[in-house]
Amino acid sequence: MKARLYLGYILSGLGMGYILTMMGFADYDEVFNMFAFRDFRLTFSFLGSVAILALFSFAMIKVYPLQKKIFHPGLVTGSIVFGTGWAMTGACPSIVLVQLGQGKVAALFTIIGIILGVKLYWWLHARYFRWSTGSCGI
Repeated sequence: MKARLYLGYILSGLGMGYILTMMGFADYDEVFNMFAFRDFRLTFSFLGSVAILALFSFAMIKVYPLQKKIFHPGLVTGSIVFGTGWAMTGACPSIVLVQLGQGKVAALFTIIGIILGVKLYWWLHARYFRWSTGSCGI
């Protein structure tokens, strides 16, 4: 049973990688043009995906009610850092794996940056912040 589950994960990941590649999300120039407001094709693709997922999520909320979550103080800062990294590298964590699969060497540097950023957060969190992370498990 677990083998079928993992096969489903692998096929879903490959399918997502293929779709993201075909849409242009793995191309640095396309992502840069999106963040520079030169080309809105990826922006509209992204917003369309968000709208479809929102409809699905609203339907799921009726079946599985949401739990109350605390507001994490680092959410705004973390979002700014995440967006800045995405704009600089042209890759969010899922796209960097797509780029790696395409053989783009720059993806290795992005992965190193992601790992170093996570380690830096762990260190800063333990030393200075110590916010309750809710269910994040840090």
